[in-house]
Amino acid sequence: MNLLSIIKVARPGFWPTQLWFFVLPFAGRDLFDSPAFWLGCVYVCFPLGLLIYGWNDLGDAVTDAANPRKDSWLFGARPDADLRRRLPWIIALSQLPFVVAFVWIGGPILLFWFVAVCLANFTYNNLNFKSRPGWDLINQAGYLLVLVLSSWLCGVPQIGLAALAFGALFAMHSHLFGQLMDVDEDQLQGRRSTAIQIGVRGSKGLLVAMLIIESAIAATSFRYQWVAWFLAAGAAFFLFDAIFGPRRYPLGFSQLFFIGWNIIVIFSMHFVWKYDVFLIAPGR
Repeated sequence: MNLLSIIKVARPGFWPTQLWFFVLPFAGRDLFDSPAFWLGCVYVCFPLGLLIYGWNDLGDAVTDAANPRKDSWLFGARPDADLRRRLPWIIALSQLPFVVAFVWIGGPILLFWFVAVCLANFTYNNLNFKSRPGWDLINQAGYLLVLVLSSWLCGVPQIGLAALAFGALFAMHSHLFGQLMDVDEDQLQGRRSTAIQIGVRGSKGLLVAMLIIESAIAATSFRYQWVAWFLAAGAAFFLFDAIFGPRRYPLGFSQLFFIGWNIIVIFSMHFVWKYDVFLIAPGR
């Protein structure tokens, strides 16, 4: 066990998206001199990633052992028995200083936030929502808690219902895409996910439907139409993929897709913050 192995468990490949969610509620506010802002940025990357994905890895050792995507900086670790044995304590210790700091900055209400995060992970892993079709997707709405953290920790207004609905659907379709990349490994291990339950083509169709709904939300609610067009283009791509694409995404495609996505997230983060992209458009 070493520090690099622990960092890999926290899935650095997902940090840009988690940070992107955290930044959304700030909507142009100048909080770069705020210690709470920077503390939150650190937390939603490593400690939160360790909590979410480390907890998941504790129950997925057999599945992950057969998954070629695992043991990578993009898609997460394949922790050995020694690390898995120590992981609960490592996760708990990584949370403790942030629990103290967040409550000191934002008040006791932040304790409820940590309870909610633990509850979302408990239902997914220990109550086995990850093997309950439909519930495995609904559970991903827990990522909205990152937006709640921004508001409670830094005292900024929460984004509107349209943006919250958009964020929940975004988290759900991202999880469904991940299931499509793991469909064979999950099926071999007897897991029942949404992608396995409705099949690859059915899942791609559901993915298209989610992207169309997200595009409609963006077109009717947000300030900039390019968000809607970007999502519509994504829906068109996956519709073509559902009809003509392979049953299983090659590993190289998955890697290139996530690298490209992280590049988009990193370069769009400043623009999204500066121009309040996900605020309700005037007159709507």
